[in-house]
Amino acid sequence: MEDTEAGTTVREYRTEELAEAAGIPVRTLRFYRERKLLPPPRREGRIAWYDDHHLARLRTIAALLERGHTLGGIAELTAAFENGRDVSQLGELLGIGWSEETPVRLTPEALADYFEGEVTPENLAASLDLGYLATDGDEIVHVSRRLLDVSSALVREGVPLSAVLETGRRVREHADAMAALFTELISTHLREEALPRLRPLAKSVVEAELTMAMDRLLASGTRAGAQDPSS
Repeated sequence: MEDTEAGTTVREYRTEELAEAAGIPVRTLRFYRERKLLPPPRREGRIAWYDDHHLARLRTIAALLERGHTLGGIAELTAAFENGRDVSQLGELLGIGWSEETPVRLTPEALADYFEGEVTPENLAASLDLGYLATDGDEIVHVSRRLLDVSSALVREGVPLSAVLETGRRVREHADAMAALFTELISTHLREEALPRLRPLAKSVVEAELTMAMDRLLASGTRAGAQDPSS
């Protein structure tokens, strides 16, 4: 443990302890360090000390590898941030292409403020797996300002973050299917080059259909309550 100037205690790990916490062999940890996928540890004589930011970076690497990214691509992402490239390039580096979403840089403390009491290792792992979060040195990057605001609002209303993330996973499956439908429509009847230009039309269709679906559900619930014989 190390005391900071602010009086807080930072958890530190020796090499073997960090590898165990991350669930990887020591040789893998050393390989990542040689590839510069990890920031340098704090040195105390011959002992290398790592902290929770290194652990978060290792969990990000694991999540990206599970999503099919190569170590070379992950190294590019790491180098991009450490060399000061704009965070708006996160989507491209994570393999999700150009996006209208605005990524947000957060300290671990700021993330905890957004989701008070809900930033657990399990929820962090789920967020990393979904690609909502990545790490950049001591900072965390959320891929979408809109998703961050919506998810934090739901948590403030009392919805557990784990449920929000699971719903996000299911919504993504439907969103992928809708995107595929619109892409097929355009590529079948028009040139594929028209897709970026007509992208706003797809968004309008989805928003309108979702609004009407919510209206139908609310109306159905109201009618069911009115016909309840026990009322």
